[in-house]
Amino acid sequence: MLFRSGKLIMLMNMKDLLAVANEHNFAVPAFNVSSNMILKGVMHTCEEMQAPVIIAIHPDELSFVEDSFVKAVIEEAHKATVPVCIHLDHGAKFEQVLRAIQDGFTSVMIDGAHLPFEENIAITKKVVEVAHPVNVSVEAELGTIGTADDYGEAGSKKIIYTEVDDAVKFIKETDIDCLAIAIGTAHGLYPKDRKPKLALDRLKEIKAAVSIPLVLHGGSGNPDDEIAQSVKLGVNKINISSDIKDAFYQECRIVLQDKAIREPMAIYPKCIDAMNEVIRHKINLFDDADKVKFYK
Repeated sequence: MLFRSGKLIMLMNMKDLLAVANEHNFAVPAFNVSSNMILKGVMHTCEEMQAPVIIAIHPDELSFVEDSFVKAVIEEAHKATVPVCIHLDHGAKFEQVLRAIQDGFTSVMIDGAHLPFEENIAITKKVVEVAHPVNVSVEAELGTIGTADDYGEAGSKKIIYTEVDDAVKFIKETDIDCLAIAIGTAHGLYPKDRKPKLALDRLKEIKAAVSIPLVLHGGSGNPDDEIAQSVKLGVNKINISSDIKDAFYQECRIVLQDKAIREPMAIYPKCIDAMNEVIRHKINLFDDADKVKFYK
């Protein structure tokens, strides 16, 4: 963190943000943000609850909102009273990572999990070599995240769990700052007839073997008790996208049943309120509330 005109600047990279979470055994939510309205709700609620936060933007979302949106996120981070990291979520190409670094992201993910192990190491090392010199953290992934529905972020039809020995070797050879592991989560919202289950024993084994923070992707649809247990067992970052967007846009559909309504200030407040209920729940579930005190 830095000081500017006597004010503590809370914009941080992922390494520094999660080091505190790792030390104090809580998880920081990474909320995918792709509009000013969602950003407004996330920041307001995190400030209200004094909860550190990661603003995650997927390359597809960045293509939609464009680079100017990142400037707005940076401005919000500079005004914030809570620690904020701006993170590229699931960067699939080296060029996407470079764009994010140039835009001012403080953390990037290179997702080479679909590649053969040695190729994943190679592309990750390449990203680390350009990111670390400019104080940008790097997240990578081992194993595959499933897909719960056909909407939103892509996943794999077959979930391949992260192997403990692979995690140890990967971290040693790449010098990454945090690792997303595959223990049975999936992107999207689960249908009612599917019941997800996390391999918590595998999480225990990986946590015992490595020292860097661990990340859980696809955390929207899993049972609360499993998510809470994963935090207790050492997960320090959990990605949330579908849950907050679903709450926001489901409320939008209800509000817009009034055919006469048209002003944004009349439409969006109820949508933000509905989303904020989910955000509050996730912050409490991850034990992230009132953790700003550990960063001062």
